[in-house]
Amino acid sequence: MTAPTLAPPISFDNTQIAFAAKSDTQLRKIYGLFAAMNNNGLVKTGSSLMQAALKWGFPGTKFLIKHSIFEQFCGGETIAECRPVVAALGRYGIGTILDYSVEGEGNDASYDRTRDELLATIEEAHRSAHIPFSVFKVTGVASAAILEKIQAGQALTAVEQAAHARAVARVEALCARSHQYGIRLFVDAEESWFQHTIDALADEMMAKYNHEQAIVWNTYQLYRHDRLEALQAAHDAGAQAGYYVGAKLVRGAYMEKEARVAQQRGYPTPINPSKQVTDDLYDEALRYCVQHVARISFCAGTHNEASSLLLTQLMQEAGLAPGDTRVWFAQLYGMSDNLSYNLAHAGYHVAKYLPYGPVESVMPYLLRRANENTAIAGQSSREFLLVQRELRRRRSR
Repeated sequence: MTAPTLAPPISFDNTQIAFAAKSDTQLRKIYGLFAAMNNNGLVKTGSSLMQAALKWGFPGTKFLIKHSIFEQFCGGETIAECRPVVAALGRYGIGTILDYSVEGEGNDASYDRTRDELLATIEEAHRSAHIPFSVFKVTGVASAAILEKIQAGQALTAVEQAAHARAVARVEALCARSHQYGIRLFVDAEESWFQHTIDALADEMMAKYNHEQAIVWNTYQLYRHDRLEALQAAHDAGAQAGYYVGAKLVRGAYMEKEARVAQQRGYPTPINPSKQVTDDLYDEALRYCVQHVARISFCAGTHNEASSLLLTQLMQEAGLAPGDTRVWFAQLYGMSDNLSYNLAHAGYHVAKYLPYGPVESVMPYLLRRANENTAIAGQSSREFLLVQRELRRRRSR
């Protein structure tokens, strides 16, 4: 019996591969942006000024934003504007996940518009060789208040029942179209007080559409102490009923909000007591997915280098080829290119989340990216230093 072929060694410090797609001019622009994002005071002041300038329609504001922070973290204002970015990533073996990042207005007309735009992303994925996933947030097509009432076991009014039925129909439309085209569909995770309702809906869609392969993928936020158990329960249900489970593993996105709401409502926080506990739980979830890859297809949605390296090692130990279609890595566009490009170069399946939408509408997303890069220990500093190192390498050639 021959030993499995080992994947090429990966160094996430290889900046030549990480920034191969960037010109010197582009790198210097990125260098300046991350240098600014290292300054917490500047980020806070700049965020306030950008919001005010957009609100009052100051000339040139949109142009300035679109060609700075928007350009770094978003693909464009429309699907059509995203196509050159999709093609550019595709040339380096990196897929794209079109992420419609406009926050809804909380009414049926808004939910229907979002559903139609999401259907358009699935159609685009069907036509493109470089878009392996689509993605949506349930609250983009459904009322969060109704989802919360369902989770709390409260009776819905007749009006709420009708509204929820329309919401489920929108989710069904997205899953059915994805199944028709064989496009994987991420269901994003949201706040804990209605996440169980989302889990139940995602499980229902998996049971309906995942019999041949994992089409519908639920998301598990491992900064919550109960999420590995939820993943295990999903696996057991799929194994019993004969369908595949799709799982996107992330650390989490609502930590401060979760802690605040738990305190306000007087229940224990669902968040792990420390980052180390979260890191350990995340890595345990990776191990579980590799061990159960016959039933679970999964995506490691992470910017964490240690977890990414661990998954490559786990795959090799399990005899899984880097190109195994059941295992994916994902990062946000504009961040952690040292992970994305080096993983893709080594033959692993990688995709970038590519947010898009009108500049004014995606400002909440952009401000979160700026604040998160400042708040995450070392994130913007790490990006900054990698770009700096690559610029030095190019100057020394």
